[in-house]
Amino acid sequence: MRTSQLDLWNPPPGSEPGPWPFESERPRIRLVKAFPNPFAGVISTAKTCYSSRGIIEDPDSLDDRATELAQDLYHAGHHTTFQHAHFQFSMENVSRQFIWSFLHSHPFYNSEQVSQRYVAVKPGNYAIPVLSPQCREIYVATAENQTRVYQLLSEKLQPIVKKEYFRRFRFKGEGTEKHRRNVRKKAMEAARYVLPVATYAFLYHTLSGITLLRYARLCDQPDVRTEQIEVVTRMLAEMLAYDPAYQAVIQKPLPVEQLPEAPFLGPIDAASCSRAEEFARSFDERMSGRFSTLSGWSQQAEDILAESVREVLGQPQSALGDEAAIRLALDPSRNTLLGQSLNLTTHSKLSRALFHPHYTFRKRLSRTADSQDQRHRMTPASRPILASVYTGKPDFITPAIISQDSECQAVYSECMAKTWDGINALLAEGVSPEMALYLLPNAATLRFSESSDLLNLRHKHAMRLCYNAQEEIWSASVEEALQIREIHPLIGRFLLPPCGHRELAGIKPYCPEGDRYCGIPVWRLDIRDYTRVI
Repeated sequence: MRTSQLDLWNPPPGSEPGPWPFESERPRIRLVKAFPNPFAGVISTAKTCYSSRGIIEDPDSLDDRATELAQDLYHAGHHTTFQHAHFQFSMENVSRQFIWSFLHSHPFYNSEQVSQRYVAVKPGNYAIPVLSPQCREIYVATAENQTRVYQLLSEKLQPIVKKEYFRRFRFKGEGTEKHRRNVRKKAMEAARYVLPVATYAFLYHTLSGITLLRYARLCDQPDVRTEQIEVVTRMLAEMLAYDPAYQAVIQKPLPVEQLPEAPFLGPIDAASCSRAEEFARSFDERMSGRFSTLSGWSQQAEDILAESVREVLGQPQSALGDEAAIRLALDPSRNTLLGQSLNLTTHSKLSRALFHPHYTFRKRLSRTADSQDQRHRMTPASRPILASVYTGKPDFITPAIISQDSECQAVYSECMAKTWDGINALLAEGVSPEMALYLLPNAATLRFSESSDLLNLRHKHAMRLCYNAQEEIWSASVEEALQIREIHPLIGRFLLPPCGHRELAGIKPYCPEGDRYCGIPVWRLDIRDYTRVI
C-alpha cells in the first residue's frame, strides 16, 4: 500500500467528533445520492484506458492490487478516473460565510440553496461562537440588532418599493396578492443587506469525488477554518460510510501554516487596519465611482474573434469580412442558438470562437451581491481574505432603494455603525478574527478582480442584464457591457438580456420569464437607457 507517499488522513475523518467552539448546533450533513460502487469505478475506468477487450466492468470486490492501482493513479496526478463518481449532500446549519468563502469559491460544484431574496430570515438563525459572557453579550446584541433592523426595513421599505413597482406595472391592479407578494420580496431583497454573514442557510451541494478529495486537502484555510474542517470532515465521513474504499486516498488537510498566504495572516490590529485602509483607498481611486471597472482586455479582440470564426468555417477574409464574421458568432439573428433558453454555446462549433477574447474587471461589490456573482462559475475571481482587508471602519454598499428614503437610509447607516462597533469591541477583547467577522453584514464591501472569456461573459450578462436580476449585480453588468461597447463596439452591441437575444432571434415570447416578466419591454431599450432602483 502506498500510504506513506500520500500522507493519508488517519484515523479516518469522522471517526471521532472534532472540537466545536460554537454554542449553536453543529452543521447537519447527509449524503443523499451517490453513484453505485463509486471507488470501483476508479479501477474500471482506469483499466478501460488500456483495454484490448473493450469496456472493463466494475470489479465485484477490491483487492490490494486494485487499491494500490488507485493510490498510484492518485499519487501520479491521473485524477480524471476520480471525477466520474458524483455525490449529492444536503446541508443544514451552515453559515453564509462558509458558503461564500469555501463552498462556492471554485467552479466544480452545483448547489441549490435557500434564497435570502425570497425567503424571510427568522430571528436567531445564525452561528454563535463559544465566548466569554461579556463577549457573548456583545455578539448576540449585535446580531439581534441586525435581525431587528432587517425586520424593520422589510416593512418600512414596502411603501417605497410599491411606488417604484407600480411605476412599472401601471396597467395592473394594486390589490392582487401576487403584486403584494412581489413588493414584500423586493423589500426583503434590500433589507437583507443588514443581516450577518453568520446567518444559516440550507442547501443541496453536488460534487465529484476528486473535488471532495480537494476539499479534504485544503479545508484548513481562511476565512472560516473551524466550520470548513467540520463540514468537510462530515462530508468525508458520509462518503466513507457509503464506500469505505475511499479511505485509501483521503489525504490529511495541509496545515494553514504551509499555505502561501500564511506570512500575511495575523491578528487584526492598528497596523493591519491601516494597511487595509490604504489598500481600499487606492483601489477605490481607480474605480471611477463604478461597481465594476474594465482593467484589462484582449487588445485585438474583434480581429481575433473574426479570424476564429473564419477558421471554423474555412473562409478567407475576402469571402467573410470581420463584421460579418463577428455577427455570425454574436448576433442572435445570425446565430439563433443564442436565443435558446438552454445555453448551447460551449457545444456549438461556431460559438466556441467566443472563447478567445478575454476581459478583466476590477470590482467593488457587497458580500451579498458577490454571492450572486460567484455563482457564475466560469467568470472566476480572486476574492480577498476578509481579515486582511478589514479596516475597522464601516465599509459597506447601500442598495439603491434604501437611498431613496432618508429615514430608511438613517436606520440602515446606524445599523452599520453598530455592527462595526460590535466587531471592534470583540476584537479588542481578544476574540479571533475568524469568529468576530461572522458579524460582518451582507452589505460589507469586497474589492477584487474577475476575469472571463467572451463566451461565458456573454452568458453571464444575458442572465444579469435582466431586470429581474438582483439590482446591484445588474448595475455592475450594465457598467461592464457599456465599457466593452466603448473599446469593442462590434462585440459590445450584442451583450444583451435574454429578451434582447430572443427578439433578435425571432423567438416569442421575447421575455422567457412568464409570470415573472419585469414589466418593462427591455428589448426595445438601448443599454445606455437602462435604469432601475428595484
